Amino acid sequence: MGLFQQSVLKKYLKEADQPAMKPAFEKFAGYFHNCVIQQNIRECKEEEYQDGFLTALFVNVFGFTLKPNPDFNLTREFKNEKGARKADGAILKEGAAIGVIELKSTTTKDLESIRLQAFDYKANQKNCVYVITSNFEKVRFYINNAVDFEEFDLFRLNSEQFQLMWLCLARENLLRGIPLAIKNESVVKEEDVTRKIYTDYSAFKRDLYNDLIQNNLYNGACSVAEIFSGKDEKEIKLLLFKKSQKLIDRFLFILFGEDRGLLPPNSISEILTQWEQLKELDEYKPLYDRFKKYFGYMNDGWKGKKYEIFAYNGGLFLPDEILDAVTISDEMLYKHTKTLTGYDFESEVDVNILGHIFENSLNEIEEVAAQIEGAEIDLKKSKRKKDGVFYTPKYITKYIVENTVGKLCSDKKAELEIDESEYQKSRKGRTTKKLKELDDKLTSYRNWMLTLTICDPACGSGAFLNQALDFLIREHRTIDELRAKLLEVPMVFTEVENSILENNIYGVDINEESIEIAKLSLWLRTAQKGRKLTSLSNNIKCGNSLIDDTAIAGEKAFHWSTEFPEVFAKGGFDVVIGNPPYVQLQSMGEMSDKLSKCGFVTFDKGADLYCIFIERGFKLLKPGGLQSFIMPNKWMLVEYGKPLRKFLSKTGLRQILNFGDIQFFEEATTYVCIFVTQNSQPLESVEVLSLNKKTYSGDFLTEVKNSTYNYPSSKFSDAEWSIQPYLDSIKLEKMKLNGIELKDLPVLIYRGILTGFNDAFYIDEATRNMLITADPKSNELIKPMVRGRDISAYGITGFEYLVGTFPALKLEIDNYPAIKNHLLSFGYDRLKQTGETGARKKTNGKWFETQDSINYFEEFSKPKILYPEITAFSPFMYDESGILANQKSFILTAKDNSVSLLFLTAVLNSSLAKLWIWYNCPELQGGTREIRKVYFEHFPVPKANDEQTAILAKCASERTSLTSDLQNIVLKFTRTVQRKFNLEDLSVKLQEWYLLSYPEYIKELAKKRIKLSLSDEAEWEDYFTGQKQKAQTLKAEIDKTDREIDRMVYELYGLTEEEVGIVEGSIK
Repeated sequence: MGLFQQSVLKKYLKEADQPAMKPAFEKFAGYFHNCVIQQNIRECKEEEYQDGFLTALFVNVFGFTLKPNPDFNLTREFKNEKGARKADGAILKEGAAIGVIELKSTTTKDLESIRLQAFDYKANQKNCVYVITSNFEKVRFYINNAVDFEEFDLFRLNSEQFQLMWLCLARENLLRGIPLAIKNESVVKEEDVTRKIYTDYSAFKRDLYNDLIQNNLYNGACSVAEIFSGKDEKEIKLLLFKKSQKLIDRFLFILFGEDRGLLPPNSISEILTQWEQLKELDEYKPLYDRFKKYFGYMNDGWKGKKYEIFAYNGGLFLPDEILDAVTISDEMLYKHTKTLTGYDFESEVDVNILGHIFENSLNEIEEVAAQIEGAEIDLKKSKRKKDGVFYTPKYITKYIVENTVGKLCSDKKAELEIDESEYQKSRKGRTTKKLKELDDKLTSYRNWMLTLTICDPACGSGAFLNQALDFLIREHRTIDELRAKLLEVPMVFTEVENSILENNIYGVDINEESIEIAKLSLWLRTAQKGRKLTSLSNNIKCGNSLIDDTAIAGEKAFHWSTEFPEVFAKGGFDVVIGNPPYVQLQSMGEMSDKLSKCGFVTFDKGADLYCIFIERGFKLLKPGGLQSFIMPNKWMLVEYGKPLRKFLSKTGLRQILNFGDIQFFEEATTYVCIFVTQNSQPLESVEVLSLNKKTYSGDFLTEVKNSTYNYPSSKFSDAEWSIQPYLDSIKLEKMKLNGIELKDLPVLIYRGILTGFNDAFYIDEATRNMLITADPKSNELIKPMVRGRDISAYGITGFEYLVGTFPALKLEIDNYPAIKNHLLSFGYDRLKQTGETGARKKTNGKWFETQDSINYFEEFSKPKILYPEITAFSPFMYDESGILANQKSFILTAKDNSVSLLFLTAVLNSSLAKLWIWYNCPELQGGTREIRKVYFEHFPVPKANDEQTAILAKCASERTSLTSDLQNIVLKFTRTVQRKFNLEDLSVKLQEWYLLSYPEYIKELAKKRIKLSLSDEAEWEDYFTGQKQKAQTLKAEIDKTDREIDRMVYELYGLTEEEVGIVEGSIK
């Protein structure tokens, strides 16, 4: 949770004002280490000591000046910029708050509980960078985000720890922005170190594998020849690759251990030096033999004259038949181990950096596997993308763990009636019986925690398992602190790490490499000098989490109750958490067919693998257990998500957090949600959240705290889960009640035309004219076409032409020589539809035909509604001209005369329709919406009688004419300007010139380096004013028509005046 990279921090500590620190620490220790003062502080109420605390720490120790003194830079009760709430204190620079302070009494044991309140104050101070929280005994210091912090125990802080607190909180440092500078430099340094060490780590891993192949596969006289007997080349290569990962893990553990005091310092460097010296003395032995001996010491222990090596074991260093027998080149091994010893694994490379390295290393597995199989390697598609695995940010894993493991812990403390304030009181006046009763509660809580079982069924490199481990360690530390205060004895931290690993943490992954990395990450986080590593083989296992049938999954088939009998003897896991794979089942080929026969009620052939993982995870829970995943959010709205929605609606759903177009993964554009559910009957309400990028503050935890609200659980069924504010939900419910879904009306929805090679099939007007001049028959196939981006409400802003060689027309291309020659000019090999590299995808189509067959091409000539696939404005246009549409748009036609498309155009362009699309179609980046058929076909069209239909149809017709007239005036004016001043591209403002005043228009022209003479200005002003008046008259008529359409649509759906006002506000 630390804020700073250690090597950067060391540099700043070295540069710090040491002479000022010493007297400051003496003053600090004289006050906060005084036992009488400590007890008095514990007995103070919150309001009683806030002024005293600020004075004792910030004024007396860190040199701030408290208001109302002259030139003050510290104040009490600083009011938010918005609202009436006040922070308990603030650090000021030039009158603005650069830091807010939130204080509680020592009865508030958990500083996490006030973090969100403090960050709420920060969000209301635009210049605020720092957040400080305290319970008078501990202080937490944050910079900008609510995840990372430094924590200081004031009652036990030593002089070395005080130096860090001085860097963070001393007046001169804060006002000069030193902590922020350290943080920013730490981020850069960490990224640089991560990049460099990953490059070296990756090179070692690659060269080691290749060396193992060269020396052991192609050398018949090698020591492992007998072991490999009977195995084919692919098997041996795969086996050697897995062993190379294990060997790398061994080296990483030693590098980590020698820099962190677990092993003698510079162990690897000593081995390299000794090997060189022995070689000089003609006592040569292979370098790998020297390392194998050291591996044996790690497993069995060793004591020499100069140093001792503890037997850490844990399984990582156990004898390995293959690794003990392989031959490895001296030069390669020396080069890479020497390189890695150059890193400081204490100050430069922390466990979090290693976590990123471990995640990234999984990317290379696909490449190696492809090499082994002799397949082509897609360098653009990493293993994680192929397997649908993405690195989960720490604040996400933290949130999920706190709302599952943390929730169960909170409930248990409440059940045991553990009141932390009782442990802060003095022993005086309390009986031995009372003290024992309080102590027994802590023992009961600790014993209960050691029975918790937490599982990630797709654990990858162990991000969630490490977060759960950290949480449980902190909870055990809290017990130690409470016990020390209760009994007034020195605090002794219980060594619980191994117990947690043995009893609480479980993980499964289909990739053996992921499992090994997960184990290593847990070992590195918990390793302590002189303490054996926990064997994780019984808890972290490789297998197919979804399939237990060996006939389907082979040796990866995983029987949960057999693999973890102690867990299922008690009914299952207490918590299942994770980030399941995001893989479309359709892309899994034969495996998808096999999964369809495994009895999953959430299976749908169009669904994603994560849907099945949710069902599997939930069924692993014991009664009352909690499950939480982060995953894509499309399942909430699409048809393939229906089985999953039905499944989850019958569980104890607690939370649904939908993050819209906000991106949490660096590796991919993925629209995600988080859910939390319980193995119980449905609850009365569900806590929900719906965010989008436009309004997102960037502070995940604060947004969750401030923006969630309760939603009736009855709203969650197998129907679409559209999460919106309660008042909006009422309006959308009225639309549903008073409407008929599009899919139930006699209408057809088709996607626009996909050519597979737009450069060849899309042509401009000049090319069209040339082709028709060369061969008049070309006109039969060349049709006007609109792109999705050119469709606006009731009109289009431009069009091109399409060479419409649809397969459904069954054309003979030789009958159209001009078009044939035009297409061939782009190259036959590029146009052919064979799926070969450089060609279009494989279809049954001929080289000159469009990629899709377009059997419905006749629908384009009918009256239709055109609309784009992706839009921020929800534009729908009525068309009778026969214009075509590209693949980024859709057309809607009527089967018969019972549906008025003009009426429907008016409804779809209304404000209420925009609101429906906003909440019911997936949000993409930039706040746009994806209006694909699978979502849009559920739009509820209002029921209307003939008169109402005719009125709205007339309005749509008039609106279409007004739009056309306005576009003609606007385009005529802009074309005139472009010709006059020889301009090719116009800014948005110049295109919407009629919304500008004349001086504003002249200013925009000046940006294009157009300067008018005085006589030209006068002439242009008359022309501009006259055209603008015409345009604005039409615009006023358009706005009036839109308001009339909205009014009638509101009536058709039965909205009240109050609800109409809310819709108008929402749309704005």
